[in-house]
Amino acid sequence: MKMIEIDGSAGEGGGQMLRSALALSMCTGQPFAMQRIRAGRAKPGLMRQHLACVNAAAEICGAQMQGAQMNSQVLQFTPGPVRAGEYRFVIASAGSCTLLLQTLWPALMLADGESRLTLGGGTHNPAAPPFHFLERSYAPLLHRLGARSELRLRRLGFYPAGGGEMDVTITPATNGLAPFDITERGAPVASHAECFAPALPRAVAQRELDHLGQALGWSGEQLQVAAVRQNEGPGNALLATLAYERLSEVFTQFGMKGISAEKVAHDLAREVRRHQGSRAALGPYLADQWALPLALAVWRSGRGACYTCTELTPHARSNFEVIERFVPVRFVPERFMPVRFATDAAGDGWRVSLSPA
Repeated sequence: MKMIEIDGSAGEGGGQMLRSALALSMCTGQPFAMQRIRAGRAKPGLMRQHLACVNAAAEICGAQMQGAQMNSQVLQFTPGPVRAGEYRFVIASAGSCTLLLQTLWPALMLADGESRLTLGGGTHNPAAPPFHFLERSYAPLLHRLGARSELRLRRLGFYPAGGGEMDVTITPATNGLAPFDITERGAPVASHAECFAPALPRAVAQRELDHLGQALGWSGEQLQVAAVRQNEGPGNALLATLAYERLSEVFTQFGMKGISAEKVAHDLAREVRRHQGSRAALGPYLADQWALPLALAVWRSGRGACYTCTELTPHARSNFEVIERFVPVRFVPERFMPVRFATDAAGDGWRVSLSPA
């Protein structure tokens, strides 16, 4: 097949372009060459967590590679057939194993058998979807496409120590992927917050929850100090889960040295209120990450689909462009004004339509 050429500095210019290209290359069998990988970043090229994704992808499909080394800004990747099976991949740092999972997940959900993964590294990192987002928001939507999975968190892993671990079972869609529209989230079902703060005083977690509860009007069982082990930290993640009839959203803020508990709670409350203020179905992170699996379903089925979201980030737009290079689908984002409930709502929303090209 013709080599797909990608400028890794275009658009958002981050590691997501590489991870999407790896996933799509495995799914379609198309080789790619990426130049100027992360060229605009303070530390350009392949860092340890990016290289972990490259090597793991190569292992599950027997790929041939050039440029797969630390700090390389050039990578050529020629995939072979994806092999379902049992795999263990560990990033020897706090590099995100959730991003590693999202690189492998699309190909394994199209494989010819069940796969079991054990992944090690960071499970709750500021620049990556936390484990609970994948478990509660992302995986259920893939289930609706037809690809089931089970996720189990064995150990928390925070930056900079890492050391987290998760087990994942991915079952391919036996009857093929079935795309669907998701334009409304449905009525609210439940909402709660939890604070993970291993190796930190319990008072820190309680202050964050108390302040968040006051800001959102939540109390009692809605505010939980999560059970953790001291050796899983130090770390601090404050999560809010919003369950609706058709989907769930998870928003996260991370506590860090020099940032007060009140500031962490304030920032999370602002995210939650903005999302609650709009009727668009998906939040900004889910809108980005939903694009690739939905595009695969549209391609494989030949049927179009659409979704609405509160925001389209530069990250999402770059993802659309990479997807269109590999898969014969077309993204058409259009602004629309969703019904809003609050004065601090997200403003104009977006409707993203996908059709076979």
